[in-house]
Amino acid sequence: MPDFAVSTDPAVQAQLDRLVTLSPGADVLGLERITRLLGRLGDPHLRLPPVFHVAGTNGKGSTCAFLRAAMEAAGLRVHVYASPHLVRFNERIRLAGTLIGDAALAALLAEVLDVAEGIGASFFEITTAAAFLAFSRVRADACVIEVGLGGRLDATNVLPAPVMCGIAALGIDHEAFLGSSPTGIAGEKAGIAKPGVPVATLAYPDTLAARVAETVTAAGGSLVARGAAWDAIDGRYRDARGTIDLPEPALSGAHQRDNLALATAMLRHQSAVTVPDEAIVAGAKAARWPARMQRLRPGPLIGRVDPRHGVWLDGAHNESAAVEIAKAWPRISRGERSALVLGMLANKDADAVLTHLAQVIDHVVAVPVPGHAHHAPAELARTARTLGLSADVATDPAAALDMLARSEPEAVLIAGSLYLAGTVLAANDEVPC
Repeated sequence: MPDFAVSTDPAVQAQLDRLVTLSPGADVLGLERITRLLGRLGDPHLRLPPVFHVAGTNGKGSTCAFLRAAMEAAGLRVHVYASPHLVRFNERIRLAGTLIGDAALAALLAEVLDVAEGIGASFFEITTAAAFLAFSRVRADACVIEVGLGGRLDATNVLPAPVMCGIAALGIDHEAFLGSSPTGIAGEKAGIAKPGVPVATLAYPDTLAARVAETVTAAGGSLVARGAAWDAIDGRYRDARGTIDLPEPALSGAHQRDNLALATAMLRHQSAVTVPDEAIVAGAKAARWPARMQRLRPGPLIGRVDPRHGVWLDGAHNESAAVEIAKAWPRISRGERSALVLGMLANKDADAVLTHLAQVIDHVVAVPVPGHAHHAPAELARTARTLGLSADVATDPAAALDMLARSEPEAVLIAGSLYLAGTVLAANDEVPC
């Protein structure tokens, strides 16, 4: 099933089953199908509140979380479209601050699927059309839209005139769709640029920065680059309007400071909605984004280990994400002996991820990713051992934690796949809301 979406609500599940029969069963890029589908629905994407559009290899979801939190701290009602979901399909569509309910979701999917015959729209294109249709009907002050894959040919890129675009960290991922050229990927991400729309970016290596600037300029957008139009050093953000002392963000990891700074730049370089500096600071402290270096609370799954074990969850599944975890983990684990519960999809570079995490982890327990093509746990364990780590294999995260419970208390990181993260959250009764 595309994205393996299931629901406990029979009406929603019925529509998800219809989606599977209508869609091509794989991700496809291009704007022709989504444009035709939206046309049959009356072009709802042309009737949205002010849109903040965010691309990037890593960090785009966290940037969206900071944008939402800041605007809500300012008293604004915010729609959010994000992907993938972790536990419930509903997580993809947030209406004016609240996840869409099952009854509304079932009706919405039915309405889109009723007009989708013959188009060959993908799972993500159907979902995108449903989100835009919902956003066009429910009053809100702003929309935060996360790119699904790439940028230039992503279904969300039918949006004609965002008030602000942002590009988070760049790296290599989804090579089957975007290729393995870093400059090519940078160009694809920057392809969300539109005429007259400012595009806030982080600092990138020179070749990537040049491609981003070239792409934005060719589209008629205006570049708002870190180091030129704005910067942030040790929590102090500055631009032409002045400075803000940003607090330590609620989301863990030094890279979240960059995502917070990018969200700040996006808010301060647009004029469609008013977000005071005080709201940006409050949002930094309030933002939540599941499975991004999230410390899991006591629950049915985490209760299997000694309370002295701290257990964190991160959906990191590519090399650039692993680099950031390797930077953040020593501070989070406080230098204690630590273990990694790792499960990775078959199309991800497990060797690269493990090479970086091996610098900060002592022990690996490899697990499968249920329902998905994944790296064999025995192979992951073998790779870990070649990197000098001790390694074991378990049938699932619960069995892995049972294994670790017999060891001395240590910090535990569960990582490698957002799909794995979703099963962990569900098992621990921490369903995103």
